[in-house]
Amino acid sequence: MDGLRNSGPLLLTLLLCSTLSTYAHAQTLSLPSDANPVTATPLGTTQQIAAVEPVELPDAPGLQSSSLMSPDLQATGSISGTVLDPSGAQVEGALVSIQFLDSRPQRTLTTDAAGTFNFAAVNAGTFKLEVISPGFAPWVSSALVLLKGQQYELPTVALQVSSATTNVDVNFTRHDIAEEQVSLQEKQRVLGIFPNFYVSYTWDAVSLSSGQKFRLALRDAYDPVSFAIPGIIAGVEQSQNTFSGYGQGASGYFKRYAASYGDGFIGSMIGNAILPSLFHQDPRYFYKGTGTIRSRALYAMSTAFICKGDNGHWQPNYSFILGNFASAGLSNLYYPASDRNGAGLTIRNGLVDTASGAASSLLQEFLIKKISRGIPHNPKP
Repeated sequence: MDGLRNSGPLLLTLLLCSTLSTYAHAQTLSLPSDANPVTATPLGTTQQIAAVEPVELPDAPGLQSSSLMSPDLQATGSISGTVLDPSGAQVEGALVSIQFLDSRPQRTLTTDAAGTFNFAAVNAGTFKLEVISPGFAPWVSSALVLLKGQQYELPTVALQVSSATTNVDVNFTRHDIAEEQVSLQEKQRVLGIFPNFYVSYTWDAVSLSSGQKFRLALRDAYDPVSFAIPGIIAGVEQSQNTFSGYGQGASGYFKRYAASYGDGFIGSMIGNAILPSLFHQDPRYFYKGTGTIRSRALYAMSTAFICKGDNGHWQPNYSFILGNFASAGLSNLYYPASDRNGAGLTIRNGLVDTASGAASSLLQEFLIKKISRGIPHNPKP
């Protein structure tokens, strides 16, 4: 039909689905937790640390309350590591604390005679570690991510000899962590080429501020690939004389190009930035990756209609659905009069965009991760 875009052969559509999905569905990683150990040159004789049997403090009662998440999201993992002094000797009795970004209470234990520690039965989430031992400067990790069921082993923690009393604030703001998460998502590319910025492989990723939503939308819109794909679409349309009101020749081609790019730009700004800011919703797709094929497929398709709010709760996806119809309506302003169909075309294109968003999510859940680059095995926010 003349009112609908013809994106060319099916193979081309599949290859470009990741980028085109940003025109229809807002989506979203995690990089390796390369916590670099802090090393220092020994300063004389190191203070001897008294041996203390490792004792893990009990969890607060609130931590053991029932979760509303499905069982496959509750798989616990562990966090372990080894603490050494500047000479490479094991540090026994060092106090190791784990602090989560969410409301879970801090957990603390001490290293054993081999300088090792192990936090067992840890739920997935973003965390930081702090190591304190008399005579040494406090050691604090960067923000790290524990995946569901992951056995996370940190690189060796090398303490420095303390020359003075040091007070360390280990609190990161939510904005700081979200900023790092967005920066790393911008490295995700399908086949190493097509941007895939709107997928988060960290289930509990921090919600984005309005400024971060606009920045990510503009970063996607101004990516070189986002300029190249409308050129391909315009060429296919011109060869088939789609939107005949634009005519042929260079003039017709550039009109088709501008319309195609305009569709993507307007859709991205409305559906990924403006409406998500107004409704306080997260425009990213959160990769599930666990459970049965059926549960994952149903989850993926449902994200065309539900999304995470900035408060972390699932809610109707007003931003995506209304964004599809709004961008479809605005396209009537610049398409040829002969190819417009008023409300009928707007409704039809809005429904097509919503359905294509569900299909795009299925590809994200089962295929895109396997053919993408910039997605490390041990994500870091």
